[in-house]
Amino acid sequence: SVSILIFNTSRQCFVVVKQFRPAVYMCEVERHHPQVFQNQDKESFPSLENPLPAAVGVTYELCAGIVDKPGLSLEEIACEEVLEECGYRVSIADLRRITSYRSGVGVTGSRQTLFYAEVNDQMRTSGGGGQPEEGELIEVVEIPLGESMKFAYDETFPKTMGVIFSFMWFHNNIAPKLPKK
Repeated sequence: SVSILIFNTSRQCFVVVKQFRPAVYMCEVERHHPQVFQNQDKESFPSLENPLPAAVGVTYELCAGIVDKPGLSLEEIACEEVLEECGYRVSIADLRRITSYRSGVGVTGSRQTLFYAEVNDQMRTSGGGGQPEEGELIEVVEIPLGESMKFAYDETFPKTMGVIFSFMWFHNNIAPKLPKK
């Protein structure tokens, strides 16, 4: 897969996505209602009297996508994802490769390549939101630069490790070069 740390230079903020993840929701169901998973056969699943709100399955993530388009480079896929999910048109020249690493090591062990892209308000061509026909329900969220590290460590905002790592990378590699206000 690919993921992209997006920084909007016009607004001095990070652009991330917020979306519902069924696996996260089910982990919360198990944590709050462990009896649901005890002594259950695989053919039936009891309904909950007090179901959890869908919001417990929502996470903040980097813009990302799976590498499933033969013939397209990682960079081309990253550009497509930025446009589909966040609404910014970026070119391959706008991308900077940060690193590759393993994600989902307990389940898939897949390789993810992380890119960085700077955007500005003039590069925004749509509201983003993903591909509803593919089941994507994505909300674009802006995290102000000045609040980003507080956000990274605030456990009340469920987020992926990619968000935390990329914010730290930015503060170590890009922020020192930004013009001082």
